[in-house]
Amino acid sequence: MAAFREHVTVSSLLGVGYGVTAWIAYGFTPIESTLAGFLTAFGGMLPDLDSKTSRPVRELFGILAAVGPLLVLGETLKALHLPPTREAGALTFIALYLLIRYGGSWLIGHVATHRGMFHSIPAALITGQIAFLAHCDSPIPTKWLIALGIMIGFFSHLILDEAYSVQWTGVRVRLKKSAGTALKLIGKDHGANIVTYGILITLSYAVAGNIILDLEGNKKTVELEPVQLHQTAEFPEDLSETVVR
Repeated sequence: MAAFREHVTVSSLLGVGYGVTAWIAYGFTPIESTLAGFLTAFGGMLPDLDSKTSRPVRELFGILAAVGPLLVLGETLKALHLPPTREAGALTFIALYLLIRYGGSWLIGHVATHRGMFHSIPAALITGQIAFLAHCDSPIPTKWLIALGIMIGFFSHLILDEAYSVQWTGVRVRLKKSAGTALKLIGKDHGANIVTYGILITLSYAVAGNIILDLEGNKKTVELEPVQLHQTAEFPEDLSETVVR
């Protein structure tokens, strides 16, 4: 199994490459590209949330508690019907930080098993879906940029773990016991499988609905433009000159 430092190094390099490519090759803004690169690097650490060692969990929940509230702060204020003031935002941020930093780490520590469904393909897809929905007010290309970035980072962790499960002894290849525990669709715990796929299906429905709403909104905008241009051409701005003539 690859060490935490190796996962961080690989995902960070991928994040730099992903962000630069998004900016130069695809025309995303520097802010969007930088955020996508950071989340790609962060996605490579996420599977270690189920780690039994203290360092990865402590560092991951520290970053998650700082970044998570920023992504959902606006939607949380709306959901709780709080005024969009500085004081309400600060109080909500602190509450979310404490909930994720301590409540989340306690929950994961009690329910997660190492190399369980946190290390799986469905978990990678769920992570991308959450990132997609967290940017509900952004354009569709930006949502996909963020979602794909964090999934690329997540998959880099799974692939690296599987690569380290192959042991070379001269010309012979031997698989360790950990082989197949990262890139998997189903785990050994049936309860965890049901919960994971329940979350995946629910989020897939939400993502599909979000995409449909965006497409319908763009379609209405396109349909309104010819009407506005036609009215402008048919009714001149200076109606007084037309009447006098």
